[in-house]
Amino acid sequence: MEKLKKYLSVKDEDQFYHQGAVELLVFNFLLILTILTIWLFKNHRFRFLHETGGAMLYGLVMGLIIRYATKAPDVESGTVYECEKLKSGPPTLLINITNQVYEYQYKREISHHNVNGHQGNAMLQKMTFDPSIFFNILLPPIIFHAGYSLKKRHFFRNLGSILTYAFLGTAISCIVIGLITYGFVKAMVHIGQLKGWEFHFTDCLFFGSLMSATDPVTVLAIFHELHVDTDLYTLLFGESVLNDAVAIVLTYSISIYSPKENPNAFDAAAFFQSVGNFLGIFAGSFAMGSSYAVVTALLTKFTKLCEFPMLETGLFFLLSWSAFLSAEAAGLTGIVAVLFCGVTQAHYTYNNLSPDSKMRTKQLFEFMNFLAENVIFCYMGLALFTFQNHLFNPLFIFGAFVAVFVARACNIYPLSLLLNLGRKQKIPRNFQHMMMFSGLRGAIAFALAIRDTESQPKQMMFTTALLIVFFTVWVFGGGTTPMLTWLQIRVGIDPDEDLKAEAASQSSSNLDKNTTKAESAWLFRIWYGFDHN
Repeated sequence: MEKLKKYLSVKDEDQFYHQGAVELLVFNFLLILTILTIWLFKNHRFRFLHETGGAMLYGLVMGLIIRYATKAPDVESGTVYECEKLKSGPPTLLINITNQVYEYQYKREISHHNVNGHQGNAMLQKMTFDPSIFFNILLPPIIFHAGYSLKKRHFFRNLGSILTYAFLGTAISCIVIGLITYGFVKAMVHIGQLKGWEFHFTDCLFFGSLMSATDPVTVLAIFHELHVDTDLYTLLFGESVLNDAVAIVLTYSISIYSPKENPNAFDAAAFFQSVGNFLGIFAGSFAMGSSYAVVTALLTKFTKLCEFPMLETGLFFLLSWSAFLSAEAAGLTGIVAVLFCGVTQAHYTYNNLSPDSKMRTKQLFEFMNFLAENVIFCYMGLALFTFQNHLFNPLFIFGAFVAVFVARACNIYPLSLLLNLGRKQKIPRNFQHMMMFSGLRGAIAFALAIRDTESQPKQMMFTTALLIVFFTVWVFGGGTTPMLTWLQIRVGIDPDEDLKAEAASQSSSNLDKNTTKAESAWLFRIWYGFDHN
């Protein structure tokens, strides 16, 4: 008997490694298909479906095959056993079956309507999106690359507008989405689709914060390929980069907001605690990421690492990754830390690197960004069929679509009007329409939604967020090129030449004025002198 048990244990272990190899093979083939599709699209200049949309489509088809072509090996999968003595779900459960004690660990709560024979399908479970892999492995290279490849001159020239859209705009989107979805939740309670105690206003704000994370990777890729107007690209790119960081911290701050009495009532103490947490986490993460970049810059400047490009590149990579890990270990947000680490590395460390290391770091993070993005979008397609706790509610889905589009409009148009009061170079109306159109949802919203799917409201949020991501990437991403033509936005522009031409046109008229400003800005001169030594 003991030999039989040992044999079965070894057999189960072999099957586990076999399924792991199959999982990696599936993703390998998906990425190969995606790369070949990208080549085909670029070769034929086909822009109605972007590579990210194609990756999602391939993932969708593969998820459908895995869902219905593989079966659970256990004939009793999907059977529910009653445990009347248990009043709650313990993290670890010891069960005595025929004098043999087995240990089971808690995974998730499953809705009654989702209990089926797929619950024991190990292949289906392994292919389900793991948020920890996303946040710790796939997302950091994407965010770092965004900061490291930033065009600093254009970014800092529009810094005020970018910060306004990223911070104030994200807060507006969160509140508007939360209010509109709360109205639809009240309607669902009224018609009996929900119980009043199941869905609170804080849940609606949580949904608003995660859906405020825009991810226009499809639009930006087309912008980059067509060389769209530099200011429009910078505004949209800068907003999306900072907006992701703000949305992540905002989602965490709302999740820890806990009024002492009524969850639907406003509690001033809990509110200010959440605001304090938001500011503290953001500032601490910013300081952590910048500190690691400064340390890297000092090491590369005052040592002779440039004589060994491989060691220099390795140190650069590991210290940049350490910024993310240190922030997470300290209870901060690694995404904010690695973003500002990338920005600071590009500004200080990059100039200290040897020519080989400059090329290697650029290519390394560009490749990691490309691979991680396509893996994430493949995962999204898979999740529609591999995730086992979907909760489709047509009324909530319709309300969420309405809320997302209204919130984007309340973000872009009023803030653009406000910014144009102080900007010399106004944000034209066609830019505003394009920014409104480019408010796609993507990887961040998806990952924030799947991070917590234990309760039915959170399962409903995740399913709705996934559908919104599909719609915006396929419809808005595919309509980017026709929209640029319809709005008559300039394309084929060299950013460096555009900046030189603008500087030359303004130099003669603003020379005296700029000299006076530079002479009076003594603090700026001190920092400029330190920065360039």
